[in-house]
Amino acid sequence: MSKSGSPVAVADRNAAACCAPLAQSRIPKEAVSGLSQAFKALGDPIRLQLMSMIASADGGEICVCDLTPAFEISGTTISHHLKVLKESGLVTAERRASWVYYRARPDLMRQLSALLDPDA
Repeated sequence: MSKSGSPVAVADRNAAACCAPLAQSRIPKEAVSGLSQAFKALGDPIRLQLMSMIASADGGEICVCDLTPAFEISGTTISHHLKVLKESGLVTAERRASWVYYRARPDLMRQLSALLDPDA
């Protein structure tokens, strides 16, 4: 949930690409909210580093137990940042016993990348 307490809208989870690149046309009004939440989530240095670790993990997933030691902040703070990434639609999470495993959502990463491609 966002700070206002309402659910965060995410980009269409089934769409390969929602929009033409920014250099070609405007983003449709319906897509702006979800896409901006994903970009906002990546705007934090900790979340950007977490996203990089998750997206580049061997086997396509990583345990929270492997993420936490990479930072000099509390586990609670790491959990908050992971929650923001999940709510923005950038990652999925699966609990297995006492650990949570995270996977990047390549479809949304492609959408964000396509928006910024000036040569597309």
